[in-house]
Amino acid sequence: MASEVLMPKLGLTMTEGTIEEWKKQEGDTVKAGDVLFSVATDKLTSDVECDKEGVLLKILCSAGETVSCKSVVAYIGQAGENVGENAGAQKETTPIQESSKDTASKSSDKKSIIIVGGGPGGYVAAIRGAQLGADVTVIEKEYLGGTCLNIGCIPTKCLLHSAELFEQIKHQGKELGINATGLKVDFSQVIAHKDAISKQLTSGVAGLLKINKIKKIDGEASFLGPKTILVQKADGQKEELKADAIILATGSVNFVPPIPGLKENSNCIDSTGALSLEALPKSMVVIGGGVIGLELACAYAGFGTKITVVEALDHMLPMMDGEITAVGVAHMKKMGISFHLECPVQAIEPSSVGAKVVCKDKDGKTVAFEAEKVLVAIGRRSNTAALQLDLGGVSHDRGRIIVNEKMETNVPGVYAIGDCVMGHAQLAHTASAMGEVAAENICGISSQYIENTSPTCVYMMPEAAGVGLTEEACKKKKIEYKIGKFPMSANGKALILNGGEGLVKIITDVKYEEVLGMHIIGPRATDLIAEGALAIRLEATAEELISTIHSHPTVTETMREAALNVEKRSIHF
Repeated sequence: MASEVLMPKLGLTMTEGTIEEWKKQEGDTVKAGDVLFSVATDKLTSDVECDKEGVLLKILCSAGETVSCKSVVAYIGQAGENVGENAGAQKETTPIQESSKDTASKSSDKKSIIIVGGGPGGYVAAIRGAQLGADVTVIEKEYLGGTCLNIGCIPTKCLLHSAELFEQIKHQGKELGINATGLKVDFSQVIAHKDAISKQLTSGVAGLLKINKIKKIDGEASFLGPKTILVQKADGQKEELKADAIILATGSVNFVPPIPGLKENSNCIDSTGALSLEALPKSMVVIGGGVIGLELACAYAGFGTKITVVEALDHMLPMMDGEITAVGVAHMKKMGISFHLECPVQAIEPSSVGAKVVCKDKDGKTVAFEAEKVLVAIGRRSNTAALQLDLGGVSHDRGRIIVNEKMETNVPGVYAIGDCVMGHAQLAHTASAMGEVAAENICGISSQYIENTSPTCVYMMPEAAGVGLTEEACKKKKIEYKIGKFPMSANGKALILNGGEGLVKIITDVKYEEVLGMHIIGPRATDLIAEGALAIRLEATAEELISTIHSHPTVTETMREAALNVEKRSIHF
């Protein structure tokens, strides 16, 4: 029986290759080790060798054709053997005129879409669906912009910016020639500024929905049956709705752990409460060393609040590269934040100060920490309780909706995106990307959500970001890797901005030096990380980062220098 010759996968992220030249022709006798053809990717050209003896019976893909990895490109067998006239490769050919994703569905029927939730996933899906010609309705029970714009990403960054500005003037002012007197925090104005920014952005979202002729219903949605939605409107009325497709984008809510005494103490707050305090607390215990806990810890520490962080695990920020986290923790300690790891909370007790957090340390001893406020920040859970998913026939795992790469649930025509889905990062930008994918698939454009280019950003001080594989992940996967590093202290612009505190770390594979991960802590890290995401998306190598000229003086130069360090030839370090 004839054997298949496949398009090889030459790199960890290679998905397709272009056949440049066939070295053998149909009818030629081949043996193991002979070069059959050369294949080009976006970064290199390689020869593909034969691994068996026989005759090259049939070539399915001509020189110049691009096919996906693992597709059949030829057959090898015995002379005279028939491989069939219909044998062919699974080519991924896309005519230029069809490549634009601004092309609406080829179907002449106008699609109707119901979107439950108006957060960064829901409203983006709505706009994309409207762009593609769909009739879109958004159901939102509370406020447009969701957690992100109202009680999450944006408000937190407002507090952090105010705190960072205050801290810089207070601690670096004299060094920079800024002699300020009477410096103090007007916390009510900090909150007012935060509210103004949120209002401006949510008003902008409302305007975008209007411009795109998207209908908005104020109310709470739940399933009555498969693809049938009941809306309990804000005015008390009920409405039953059906559509060609439904997108569930209900986000997540703060998880409240079953800690004794927690619910009974009004001084215990979640992230929403921490963003709307009326007065600046003198002390705060933060339960949880994740993104939310550390961002708010940095903000309040910057304002002068005494912060104590307790964490049940032996490390913080598990999604980040450990070396990057260590730099951040060192800085936070300099800010006066104290950390207690392997210190699970046992109970919350009343205190004359506000609340007492009782823990067990790693030696099993009881320890307690008192503070005016206790911030509980140990994660979020899918906000799907009100949806009645079982009535809709939608598969889920304890409320976390199960989807495929097209964001489809098990029910045809029902999609889910963002924090409410299972197995994906709970980030605003991932929700937005998922929203576009869902809308495009509904409207006839084949689209997939691929998370390996989604950065994780932590807006602590200094801010940190990472994309792709961490060093810990490479070790766990047993991937051979190389590392290039460059300290912010050797970069002129970073020295100006924050005294040069921070680090850039690039991880590549050994064979091709293809970028597998990029991790940054330092000034503007969350902006710089886009270069790392693009590098991974384009399967870029360290050499391609090196050969790209980075402007001076900028912090982006650290990224080129880190790439140079992969090859042990940094110029400035």
